[in-house]
Amino acid sequence: MRLNPSRLTELFVQLGNRGAEDVVRRAMEELAVRLADIETAYWQGEFSKVSKGSRGLIAIADQIGLNGLAQVARHVAATASRNDPTAIAATVSRLVRMGDKSLTAVWDAQNMTL
Repeated sequence: MRLNPSRLTELFVQLGNRGAEDVVRRAMEELAVRLADIETAYWQGEFSKVSKGSRGLIAIADQIGLNGLAQVARHVAATASRNDPTAIAATVSRLVRMGDKSLTAVWDAQNMTL
């Protein structure tokens, strides 16, 4: 899992503690919702929703320095757009696992900056 801690530092420098905390909190909430939506869409066989949700997740992950999560989301979007069920299963599974770890890593990193 790749976390760019300098991105969090940049947010805190640019926005101050309160502003950065708000951005990170909202991003984490949105990531959790999108991860759940992507997983649900996958299980329902709605691969276009998987692709769309993954593309939306990329920007949020990049915003708070979750480079690895953004990269996996790119892979999910690509496999979902090709309708490759085996690849979609593998990449969505990886995205969900990495998403859980990433949210924990951001939470831990944010607590260290406070």
